[in-house]
Amino acid sequence: MSLCSLAFVLFLAAVAGIKCNGTEVCAGSPGIPGTPGNHGMPGRDGRDGIKGDPGLPGPMGPPGGMPGLPGRDGMPGAPGAPGERGDKGEPGERGLPGFPAYQDEELQTDLLEIRHKMHQMMGVLSLQGSMLSVGEKVFSTNGQSANFDTIRETCTRAGGSIATPRSPEENEAISSIVTKYNIYAYLGMVEDKIPGEFQYLDGTSVNYTNWYPGEPRGTGKEKCVEMYTDGKWNDKGCLQYRLAICEF
Repeated sequence: MSLCSLAFVLFLAAVAGIKCNGTEVCAGSPGIPGTPGNHGMPGRDGRDGIKGDPGLPGPMGPPGGMPGLPGRDGMPGAPGAPGERGDKGEPGERGLPGFPAYQDEELQTDLLEIRHKMHQMMGVLSLQGSMLSVGEKVFSTNGQSANFDTIRETCTRAGGSIATPRSPEENEAISSIVTKYNIYAYLGMVEDKIPGEFQYLDGTSVNYTNWYPGEPRGTGKEKCVEMYTDGKWNDKGCLQYRLAICEF
């Protein structure tokens, strides 16, 4: 540094009250503090920190609190091994005697129904032919032909009677058998004392008919009734051979 520059620095130091140690580095006295500045804007919230580990469980409280609600049922366990069979108990007291079988109306009704069914089956088996069931009735034929009296006797011996349709359903069932064998069949009815009036074999009046148009017209000479293959009826003499169909 030149002599002029050094002299200038010393001069400035003396004016500012800075003490120098004879070198270019001097230490000055602190000046008067300035006016404080305005506060800055508030900063943004920082991010949440990492969740800490759960603390240790606290000590158990004193007994006597209210019990909590029961938990849900767990899965059923495996069945255990069967236990040993226990000893037979003492016989109980004998009950009051029941009604005799003949006084039990329900039992008697069931027995009558069973007897009826057995009766039907035995009759059908005795004919050794085809059968057809309609409602409470069973119609059966052995496929043989005979006159009215012979058929009547055959059916009675088998435990039944000559097929007698009392409804359109029964008439259709008998007609199907007649059609199958393609032979006319006698029906279980005969002419009354009044010509043109017919009755069942038990003497009661006929309550269902299916006459062929214009029939009956035998005027007392044709005492029996036959069925055509189409199910229609015709009054006829009783000595012709017709298909034997019985009902049970």
